[in-house]
Amino acid sequence: MDKKRQLIYFKDYYWDFFNTLKEKVKDKIDYVLFLVTVADQIPKKFFEKITGYEGIFAIRIEFESNIYRIFCCFDEGNLIVLFNGFQKKTQKTPKDEIEKAMKIKEEYFEFKKKEEKK
Repeated sequence: MDKKRQLIYFKDYYWDFFNTLKEKVKDKIDYVLFLVTVADQIPKKFFEKITGYEGIFAIRIEFESNIYRIFCCFDEGNLIVLFNGFQKKTQKTPKDEIEKAMKIKEEYFEFKKKEEKK
C-alpha cells in the first residue's frame, strides 16, 4: 500500500502517552495510525477537526469501550504531526487537553522556524 500521508512525532509528547498504555491498546493505536497514513480519505470515525481551535485535529481510537484521542495538525500538505494523547473519560473533550495541544502546535512551528534559519 502506498502511503498518502506521513506521520511525525514532535518531541516526546506522543510517546509519553503511548508508553503508559497496555499492549493491546498500543496495537489498536498502531493500526489506526497505519490507516491514517494509507487511506485515500481518512474515515470520519477515526479523524475529526476540533471546532474552535485553528488547525487542531484528533485521531480517535476505541478499544474495549475505552476512547483515546491523539491530537495532531497538518504541516506541508500530507505531513501529520502528532502531539499529546489521552484517554477520554467524559462526553466532552477536556479543554485543558485541547489547550495543551494548541501550545504544542505553537511550539512545533516555532521550533520548525528556528531550524529553517540554521
